[in-house]
This record gives sequence, structure tokens and C-alpha cells, in this order.
Amino acid sequence: MKKRREFIKTVGVLGAASTLPSTTPAGVAAEGETVASSAKLAIDGGSPVRKTGLRHHPYGPQFFDDVEKQELLDVLESKSPFRWQAEDSKVLQFEKAYAAHVGMKHALGVTSGTTALYTAMAALEIGPGDEVILPAWTWYADYDAIVLAGALPVFAEIDESFNIDPADIESKITKRTKAIIVVHLQGTPADMSPILEIAEKHNLRILEDCAQCLGGRFKGKYVGTMGNIAINSFQLSKSITAGEGGAVLTNDSTLFERAIRFHDAGSLRDVYADSMGGGLLVAFAACNFRMSEFTGAVLKGQLQKLEKICGGLRRNARKVREGIADLPGIKLRKTADQAGDLGVTVFLDHGTEARRDYFLRALRAEGIAAAGPGGSVILPVVERIAKKTTVHPLWPSFNSTEGKAIRYGSECCPRTIDILGRHGGVIMDPNFSEDDINDIVRAIRKVYMAMGAA
Repeated sequence: MKKRREFIKTVGVLGAASTLPSTTPAGVAAEGETVASSAKLAIDGGSPVRKTGLRHHPYGPQFFDDVEKQELLDVLESKSPFRWQAEDSKVLQFEKAYAAHVGMKHALGVTSGTTALYTAMAALEIGPGDEVILPAWTWYADYDAIVLAGALPVFAEIDESFNIDPADIESKITKRTKAIIVVHLQGTPADMSPILEIAEKHNLRILEDCAQCLGGRFKGKYVGTMGNIAINSFQLSKSITAGEGGAVLTNDSTLFERAIRFHDAGSLRDVYADSMGGGLLVAFAACNFRMSEFTGAVLKGQLQKLEKICGGLRRNARKVREGIADLPGIKLRKTADQAGDLGVTVFLDHGTEARRDYFLRALRAEGIAAAGPGGSVILPVVERIAKKTTVHPLWPSFNSTEGKAIRYGSECCPRTIDILGRHGGVIMDPNFSEDDINDIVRAIRKVYMAMGAA
């Protein structure tokens, strides 16, 4: 009885009621509680769990304080917003701190996660005639970076983690395959062990896209530290943010030098050349993706908050999972490493898209923001991708025999479409209060029990 009272105190009367023994008559529980399964859903005219709606907010800005303010003031007072004009560059300070934080040799700040991908493609020397495998569910930039390098994108299915399915990679490999883009999506690390084995077996490079999982870990290692090269984004919706910004990570000095040269008009500045023994490469056609001192200043401050943000997300996601773990037949989103998972979402597999959609509508009516998987796109079904539209009709990606033969569209990713269509739940916030978490648990339990088994 003591444990039962503690549980009720934690998740609230309505949430606890649905866990009562089956001997309790329907609608009547011990100590006068109302059984959750008999509670009228708000979508049907019942009283909602919350009268004021609850939703997550961008993480990084919630933690802005005098740290970021002082870093920005330093730049303003120096009157040197260009990183190569500054005597003590904030960008360089951020690069060193970021590399040290995740345990890598090299980090390079750039203007966005997208330009980080372009830079990584150049570092890996991806080009015409090459094929790159990527998940069918990810953001446009992963696909576009391959195409703009002149290479051919090859889609693999995802699994119930929403990440690339290791079991579907090997069948996509040909003699032209050069790299695999592993995207750690919506806060959940991809299952790196089998992917690393496949890459080693076939002598392939791995590019880790950590834009949606900065701070996530797999078997104790930060995402982005296991492949040949990695990228991150610091756009508003990411773990930490400066509004925009990106970074490239690698332990390979040759890849790092190519990345440096590509992001800075082919040049290798003294601060990098000195640390790399003068450099090994000659200049080549390149871009300008240099990060400004304002961006570097904010990110230097935000990096100090990263573990606090990740800790809040993980804590709140764990409490929700624990609060609904006893629901009959419940099936949560798969993860390859629960402890390392960032805890961005608590998603349930509802079996069908129709049940998922009803669950989401009912949860919103209870005052809890709810959604299906987000932050990415089922790329093969997008019209411009299905039609293989490029910047110029003679672009090499789709003018080779293989490029002309490849087909995109829904037929190349039916399992991805199915998986994403049946998952839905709640996106976490590191600053959700104990009451917020209890309300999420109560609402999920209420709706889930009312819907019954699939």
C-alpha cells in the first residue's frame, strides 16, 4: 500500500488509477479514485488533464544568460566581428572547446549544418561517379550535399529507431559506393556497431550527421566521434544554438585540412598551418563558409550549457517512460542506447496510422502538444527528388547510366513510410516541471487506456 501511495503521488490520481488490479470494478477504485479507462476523454467532451496547453520550446534560448551576453559584448567592444581580424578569436575558442568536449582532435566552425555537410563532402572527395548511401528519412541537406557534389544518392530504409536500418545498408552497396551518411535523428543515436562493421568490410567512409542529436552518446561515445568525419548544426531547433551555425569534426588531419580549405576560399590560415606542421595539400576551388565572431561567441557560451540541457531532456523523458511503462501492450520508439539517447521524444508505436492520428488528436485535447516524427522529410517521395531535378539539366548525378536507372518515390521506402506513419507522442523540454511531467503521464495513460488494445 505504501508503494502504491508513492506511485499515485508521483503520476497523479488519474494516471495511477489505470494500473489498479483487474479485480477492481470498472469505474470504481480503491480509496475513491476514478479508473482512468472510464474517464471521458476531452476530445469527447470530458474534462482535459490540463486547461492550459503544454508544449516544448527551443532548448538553447531558454538558457541564454550573462555568459552569452558577455561573450557578445567582448566582440562588440573589440570591433572585430571577422574571425581573422580578431586577436583572440571566439570562433577559434569555440572550435577548441567543442573538440575537447567531445574528445576529438579537430573541429571547424562554419555557417550552418548544411554548409558543414558540403564541407564534409569536399573533405571526403565525394564527386561524380560516387554513390553515397543515406536514410530515406532525414533533412534535405543530406541529399542535396550529395547531389551538389555531383554524386548519386542511394536511399536505405529506416528501422523503428527512425535511423538508418543497418540491415538495409549492405544490399545498397555497389563498387561505386564511397560513403554512408549516418544521421542520428530526433535525439536518438543510430546503431553504430553494425554500421562500423559494414563500413570496414567494404572500405567505406562514414559521415555522421549529428544535427538532431548533439550531446547524444552511443556506448559511452559522443555521436560524431565514431565515423571518419561528422557535422553538427546550431540552428534554433538544435541542442544548443546561435540561431544558425555549424561545425565539422574529425580526427583525420588530411580531412581536416581539406575541410579548412574548402570553407575558406582554398586557403590555410597560419593558426591552422602552425598546428598541422604547415599543411599537406595545395589549394583547390572552394567556398566561403566562415563563421562570424558573433556566432562563435554565442556558441562558446552555449557549449557550457550543453550537458545541463541534455541532462534535463534525459531526466524528463525517463520519468515519462517510467510513468507509462506498465501500460498493457505499450511499444515505445526503439533506441540502440537508452542511456545515451538524448531524450528528445517519447513516441509510441500505435500499430496503424489511423490509431496514431486519433491518439495525437485526443492527447492535444487533453492539453498536451503531441506530434508524429518531425524535423525530417521522407525524401524519396518529395516531387523534386522523385523527378531527380537538379540545378542544371546536365548535372552529373543523374546523367550516368546508374543515375538514369535509379528510381525514387514511395516504392523505394515503403517500410520507412509505414514506421513513421504509426509512431507519435510527445516532444520533451529540459525545463518541464514535475507537474508538467505528471500531466504528460496522466494524459498518455488516460488516452491510451480509453483507446484499448490495437
